[in-house]
Amino acid sequence: MTPRPAAIGSDLANRILEGETWARDKLATHAGRMFSVTVGPANAGFRITDAGMFENASLAGVTPDLRISVSPLSLPSLLADPRSWSQYVHEDGDVALGGTLKELAQTLPWFVEKAFARVLGPIAGQRVADVGRRLLAFPEYAAERITESVARYARDEVQLVARGDELRRFTADTADIAARVDALASRVAALSDPPRPD
Repeated sequence: MTPRPAAIGSDLANRILEGETWARDKLATHAGRMFSVTVGPANAGFRITDAGMFENASLAGVTPDLRISVSPLSLPSLLADPRSWSQYVHEDGDVALGGTLKELAQTLPWFVEKAFARVLGPIAGQRVADVGRRLLAFPEYAAERITESVARYARDEVQLVARGDELRRFTADTADIAARVDALASRVAALSDPPRPD
């Protein structure tokens, strides 16, 4: 039997939480609360137990206390830097539960480093965790570089975009032409007015 992805997520989270009393205590304050996590088309429900652990929960006919959604394209960036939670995660529902999950997400890199250190040793574990963060951040880094390259190409090579000094000169020239048109319109209006008899 193949395990469901949601079960893998809750099992992994619970393994991490087993050794972290402080994190379980924070979650236990939300015991019985249910939340859903949506990443693209995938959706999973979780309930928080009295012990501050996660258990899988069916979403059929139930409205979760909190709905969390993340774009699949943003997930690697979020995992690389959980401090960007507010930028990538959309929360709807229980604000206190969302705040607790956000706070715990901030410590995710520490949990990963600790797990790798247990398996590989402190130095190698730290290095592997750093490489993982860099790999997760790579798509965002690549997108930024490509965007910068396209912008430079449009500005410098094809000249589709005006440079700052060119735009200032264009704005000044436009203002000068507008002033001349207004002056010309005033002269034409003065010439077209019939002379008034005295």
